[in-house]
Amino acid sequence: MKIAIIGGGIVGALLAYELSHYEVEVILIEKRSDFGQGVTKANSAIVHGGYDDPPGSLRASLCYHGNQLYDELSEKLGVPLKRTGSLVVARDSLDELKKLNELLEKGEKNGVSGIKIVDRSFMEEREPNLSKEFSYALYCPHTGITEPWMVAILAIEAAEKAGAELIKADGVIGGELHFRKVESLVLESGKKVKVDLVINAAGLYYHQIARKFGVRTPPVYLRKGQYILLDHAASKMVNGVIFPLPSEKGKGKLVVPTIDGGVLLGPTSEEISGFDPEDVSTTVSGLMDVIKAGDELIPGIVRSNWIIKSFAGLRPETRSKDFYIRNSDEVSNFVTVGAIRSPGLTAAPAIAHYVIEEILEQRMGLMLGKRKAVLNYRSQMFRVNESSLEEINKKIEEKADYGRIICHCNQVSEAEIIEAIRRGATSIDGVKFRTRAGFGRCQGGFCSWRIAKILSRELNVPLSEVRMNDAGTELFDGEVRV
Repeated sequence: MKIAIIGGGIVGALLAYELSHYEVEVILIEKRSDFGQGVTKANSAIVHGGYDDPPGSLRASLCYHGNQLYDELSEKLGVPLKRTGSLVVARDSLDELKKLNELLEKGEKNGVSGIKIVDRSFMEEREPNLSKEFSYALYCPHTGITEPWMVAILAIEAAEKAGAELIKADGVIGGELHFRKVESLVLESGKKVKVDLVINAAGLYYHQIARKFGVRTPPVYLRKGQYILLDHAASKMVNGVIFPLPSEKGKGKLVVPTIDGGVLLGPTSEEISGFDPEDVSTTVSGLMDVIKAGDELIPGIVRSNWIIKSFAGLRPETRSKDFYIRNSDEVSNFVTVGAIRSPGLTAAPAIAHYVIEEILEQRMGLMLGKRKAVLNYRSQMFRVNESSLEEINKKIEEKADYGRIICHCNQVSEAEIIEAIRRGATSIDGVKFRTRAGFGRCQGGFCSWRIAKILSRELNVPLSEVRMNDAGTELFDGEVRV
């Protein structure tokens, strides 16, 4: 059986990885030039606890399960994961205490273990810089942080090693159907891909892909979240994830340490009028709201010389505010995995299991035989900035490029950049998201040019063809003399 997955974000990536454990052919199709570059790259990067989702919803059933699966992904694939724990903070008022207890009850109904309401002394021990306005909190020990794009990239690398076919920079524009069944997909390049089953995991575009095949889905709207990234210096002020009390719009504007030592503030939650999946602009008012909210949780955390980047991400939602995962009534071999809003990152590993076990095997009656032997695909990159001097010296003896630092903010060596390119990076962003070169305080101001030269050399292309990310983002117009 040949299964095509449309969309190389975290959900499509983990579907490809899990399906690689079965006796099927997997084809992963991504319209961008790299994987994990849509919804996956612009979110809070939190592995949520599972206490906030409405009991009985798909979100609730898949979030906590997904949280538990991250330990396995970390062990098997080298997925970055830190269990920081989280606090949902509340003031000493009857109204806020009531909401905190309701959140605890919701978590218990969702089967979440280990959560409890804690007092000020517990909060001060964990977060000494937390505002004194807050007297109580809901504590969740298994909340964590990760790098969503690396989850996608590492899962796809494993799937490819198991035999999956990867197609990048080539979107699906339609297909050939016969008797309510998709027989082939037609790509932008003109290529036709024969298929037995289609899984639509196209992120912001899932409803547009469904429409191309006559598949109906609920109306979709987009919600924007604006963020501010703080320098590593801010990390001394926060230890774990800190949430305000959630509202109807979402989990609120939070403070969260990042996996590489920075701090993230936000997001806002703004419904976009119309449908513009390219609108990732930020606004002064939105960013000021983020700054105000961050300072209310951790007074003094927002300093002008600590702010190094602002950005925005989008997520697709339906009015039900739940995930939309189902096989089509109109087309017999078409499955839609859409409206993956928060906590989609956390739920993604469980979503992959749900699609295979519940949708494909139970509802569609497919007999997917498991492979007898599945290899251990863990292939973690060596990182200079996470290693001891002894380990670094040993690597330099093996390869001198480990001694040449290209990104000084995050201590990324030339050898790491070369490895990233040989593992699939074809652009400056591709290198950035695999190595963290360009994620630091100068945001690539120092290293981008040097990375461009390495890309030119390793890919054997002129500098004028080196791109920031997708086609049309070339850094230089014409020949470059170096």
